[in-house]
Amino acid sequence: MARKRLQAVAYLRTSSAANVDGDSQTRQLVAIRAYAKAAGIEIVGTYTDDAVRGDNSIENRPGFAEMMQRLLSNGVRTIVVETASRFARDLIVQEVGFEMLKDRGINLIAADKPDAFLDDGPTAVLIRQVLGAVSQFEKSMLVSKLRGARERKRATGAKVEGRKRLAEARPETTALAREMHRAGSSLREISAELFADGHANSKGRPFSPQSVANMLAD
Repeated sequence: MARKRLQAVAYLRTSSAANVDGDSQTRQLVAIRAYAKAAGIEIVGTYTDDAVRGDNSIENRPGFAEMMQRLLSNGVRTIVVETASRFARDLIVQEVGFEMLKDRGINLIAADKPDAFLDDGPTAVLIRQVLGAVSQFEKSMLVSKLRGARERKRATGAKVEGRKRLAEARPETTALAREMHRAGSSLREISAELFADGHANSKGRPFSPQSVANMLAD
């Protein structure tokens, strides 16, 4: 039986309005498709941000946001760009974006240099260390905040609610999931902390990583 090919999406970025009508997008897509064909990867979608500078943060890119919504909901976990600078020209933006994708189990590949995002240069390593420390601090603060809220509620004599069914707790559950997501928590970490805070699925069990991803994509 033929082996199923890895599926991926293509991400294109043009830095100025002039490039939108030029050949930049065509060139990027040709390079991405050529790499994908050689690597046995099937491109199943293309997402574009037009007139977006390379130092713009990825969370402010509409095309990137649309792409992430699809990736978090359909199981595709690979993005291919023409070059690392097409993802982001600024090294800090590159590292922040790469770490965010990695935390969500999404691979990022540059067609011209597949290991471009694994650079071990001193600047890249320093940025990763700082980002890691900040992310850990934010996650610790959020966990402490949730734990403190439960303890204060118990101290008043009020009963801390048991496991809530998904349909009953969806708005609050989703809000908490998104807050932890912004703090850099992985899908599994979000599931575990939600469960500790009394949020469970309809069977009274922790949400699966895919269920958490679905909440974030809503």
